[in-house]
Amino acid sequence: MLLPIATRLANLLNVNQNQVESTIKLLDDGATVPFIARYRKEVTGGLDDTQLRTLAERLGYLRELDERRDSILNSIREQGKLTPELEQAIYAADNKTTLEDLYLPYKPKRRTKAQIAKEAGLEPLALSLLANQDQEPLLLAEQFINTEKNINTAQDALDGARYIILDIFAESAGLLANLRQRFNHEGEIVAKVVSGKEEEGIKFTDYFDHRELIKNIPSHRALAILRGNNEGVLSVAVEYPEQHILARGEFSNYENMICTEFTIVENQAASSYLRDCVRLAWKAKIYPSLETEQISNMRERADEEAIKVFATNLHNLLLQAPAGSKTTIGLDPGIRTGVKVAVIDNTGKLLTTTTIYPFTKNRDEAMLIIAKLATTFNAELISIGNGTASRETEQLVKDTLNKFKDISAQIVVVSEAGASVYSASEFAAKEFPELDVSLRGAVSIARRLQDPLAELVKIDPKSIGVGQYQHDVNQTKLVSSLNNVVEDCVNAVGVDVNTASAPLLARVAGLNSIIANNIVNYRDSNGKFKNRKQLTKVSRLGDKTFEQCAGFLRINDGDNPLDKSAVHPESYPLVELIATKLGLGLQDLIGNSQILNTIKATEFTAHGYGLPTIQDVLKELDKPGRDPRGEFKTAQFKDGINSIEDLQIGMELEGVITNVANFGAFVDIGVHQDGLVHISALTDKYVANPNDVVKVGQIVKVRVEEVDVKRKRIALTMKGLNKLNVPTAPNKPQTGRHNNRNQPADNSMSAAFAKLKRI
Repeated sequence: MLLPIATRLANLLNVNQNQVESTIKLLDDGATVPFIARYRKEVTGGLDDTQLRTLAERLGYLRELDERRDSILNSIREQGKLTPELEQAIYAADNKTTLEDLYLPYKPKRRTKAQIAKEAGLEPLALSLLANQDQEPLLLAEQFINTEKNINTAQDALDGARYIILDIFAESAGLLANLRQRFNHEGEIVAKVVSGKEEEGIKFTDYFDHRELIKNIPSHRALAILRGNNEGVLSVAVEYPEQHILARGEFSNYENMICTEFTIVENQAASSYLRDCVRLAWKAKIYPSLETEQISNMRERADEEAIKVFATNLHNLLLQAPAGSKTTIGLDPGIRTGVKVAVIDNTGKLLTTTTIYPFTKNRDEAMLIIAKLATTFNAELISIGNGTASRETEQLVKDTLNKFKDISAQIVVVSEAGASVYSASEFAAKEFPELDVSLRGAVSIARRLQDPLAELVKIDPKSIGVGQYQHDVNQTKLVSSLNNVVEDCVNAVGVDVNTASAPLLARVAGLNSIIANNIVNYRDSNGKFKNRKQLTKVSRLGDKTFEQCAGFLRINDGDNPLDKSAVHPESYPLVELIATKLGLGLQDLIGNSQILNTIKATEFTAHGYGLPTIQDVLKELDKPGRDPRGEFKTAQFKDGINSIEDLQIGMELEGVITNVANFGAFVDIGVHQDGLVHISALTDKYVANPNDVVKVGQIVKVRVEEVDVKRKRIALTMKGLNKLNVPTAPNKPQTGRHNNRNQPADNSMSAAFAKLKRI
């Protein structure tokens, strides 16, 4: 019989069953992953957020699997065909593919030729020919002539029996499993250019005659091939090594496997007939089905890997160190339309906006305006978007600071990806109804420097520009994955409930957009929250929601100093107990490392608190409300290097990683075109996964290897320039990057870039 889901999950995740059972109960009760990971460690045995996400995902899959299993069992039982052996096999199926294979012979079908043949009474003929191959097919078939059923000749009977035999071959679960295993191992994805599409599909040149094992193809190549196929440029097929022998009339290993499964031998009276059935079954039914399945599986694997890369990049981007609460001038560069300017105070509140035209009208006047704004509002930061005219704008600001020595603002170039999306969003329109759309982008550019997380949560993650083939992958899975990343990042950092926007609050564990808006409305009507208890006065924020969200919401300068920490209100009595035992007030205890380091967590386990909770509370008391993000740093682009034309081979530059893919990393070096550091050029050592050594937002040193001005392609290397921690990896594979029989591998940087920079 079927093992309980908790047992199967425990075996799958290699954890104790009681951990899984407790976690399932929490999830079913509506607890969120961030809450469980942080505040229910005793219950789950310390499962982290990654394990919990995996558990929740697999729980959903297994529940769907069991629901489908029950449906299949009921269907076969109602047909009166459920044997003990079949029932056992169905219970043993641990994936949807195996389950559907078992169900295939019993699945209600439309009225096929095989079904018509059965209705004509030809099933006994088919079964008899399979069981007794020494019978002459035509002689045996004469017994099944039935003019009323349109079976007028023995050949008609054999033709009908053939359809039944084809279904028997194609619906044998054990045989299908073996054929699939072999096909999965040796099947090759083959892409060829569609005749006449060579010029139209020039960007897919590398796949005009491409072949490699489908099991080995990396996600970016798979998605490129599938995109080429969708655009009608490439034809795609899955072939196997022996496919060429079919034209000679020989049997492939796959057809021989069918013969073996049904004991079809040569030199028998029915051999020729049955072997023709085998060939037709493989060619017309089984092979097309396996080919479709393989391409579908390739897409699914590629989707999963691309989504994983996107999620990792988004996580690193959102957790970039904030510049902090500093008055900031945001500049959205433009030449013809001018540079949009927005000034925000240290809380992100908009102070003023304007537009300057340093590149088409008066440069000196533009410098004067920047200087006046910086002086008037005592600006500490000047944030410049990295789009068109970015380096020219940066030089303008540098010249301004050199001319007006009393201005000490720091210049920082930031990614403006998604700023235009925010500008045109419903939230931006509500936030700045009177502000021109173009000026809203400057506000976003300024705010994302102060706090990247708080600003970027307002933008659809797909518009932030850190994914590969993001529009080609499964959108439902992509959105789910990215939403989980945003939720984990927001809750890892914590949110100031008195300054946070509704989009940011909506990402807090337990909250949604409705409650988030209610919090903002309550704050607008009643002023700042003074303590966490006030949250329960917000409409629709009940006890359960309060339990989930309270620990992640911060109140600075409130009634209770614990409200600005990650200590959950349910643990406040524990803190008071610790303070009382030490004879200290809360203010004297919080942040007092010398005293906190002397406390033994085990001394308080007798009071109903688990050891992990006590340890977490002590750690939080030591550094209350600590920000897990690192120290704020900026890349220093080289003066005079403003465009791709300024680059020279061998030039060493500083840049910031903007995107990480399976094949390498893209680096902004301040020339309006990211350069590619191929995976082989990241370090002097073998790197299996670029994300193991670099991440989005990281500042690195690079050397220019190749420049193609015409195609705007830059090949970079990081070898010998950075101190990177490279994890120990197995021996480097000796095979080439491509298993392409018709096209030799070319490992030059330019070729690698040309093949891979297609996102």
